[in-house]
Amino acid sequence: MKTRKIPMRTCVACQAKRPKRELVRIVRTPQGDLVLDHKGKVSGRGAYVCNRKSCVGEAIKTRRLERALEVILTDVMVDALYRDVEGASDGDMA
Repeated sequence: MKTRKIPMRTCVACQAKRPKRELVRIVRTPQGDLVLDHKGKVSGRGAYVCNRKSCVGEAIKTRRLERALEVILTDVMVDALYRDVEGASDGDMA
């Protein structure tokens, strides 16, 4: 029996390589909106971040998320992103 290859992705904040399912994909849609992609199917430019508030904060503070998504983050986008990540986690925020 063949073992399936697990797709790995890198967190833009801490640079840790983790299985794709352990990370949150943030997508800039063609319309310019930021959305969390839970299924990995949303079209647009994506970046992966650990599902921890510390990694999301680091990605925003160092502007790595802006560079990865090729967008300038507004305060409204940042607030919505924090809310979405907090809502998506199961209490494992650090």
